[in-house]
Amino acid sequence: MVILAVVLPAWAGITYVGLVRARRENAELPPPPRPRRTPAKKAARVAALAFVAGGALHVYGLSYLPSLQPEDACWFNAGYMKEPDSSSALPVSLVCAGEEIVPWWVNPGLLALAVTAATATVTSAALALRGRASRH
Repeated sequence: MVILAVVLPAWAGITYVGLVRARRENAELPPPPRPRRTPAKKAARVAALAFVAGGALHVYGLSYLPSLQPEDACWFNAGYMKEPDSSSALPVSLVCAGEEIVPWWVNPGLLALAVTAATATVTSAALALRGRASRH
């Protein structure tokens, strides 16, 4: 399994890099210029990163919630063998015996990442439109 998961992709990557390097050395051409990183592209990358991080944080928070057997959520997370008092997916919450089980930082983190993603998306669109208008 290790061979399939690690060794073969590493070998393929090394082979590919070697082929690209050999091709460039034989062609004697300068390397292609890198595309220019505009502020709009930077903002779009920040937005994409915030969306992915927010999704991962939400999935982490949802891992505390009950699934097929609700009493197991309280048992595994708080040590009580009973049904949760309440649970919700947004804001992420699981209450067992009057105690909140989901870590305190999950919901503020979700809010911060959502605001960052929305702001960066709007900024990216505005910068792209402004850049397009200045070219014409």
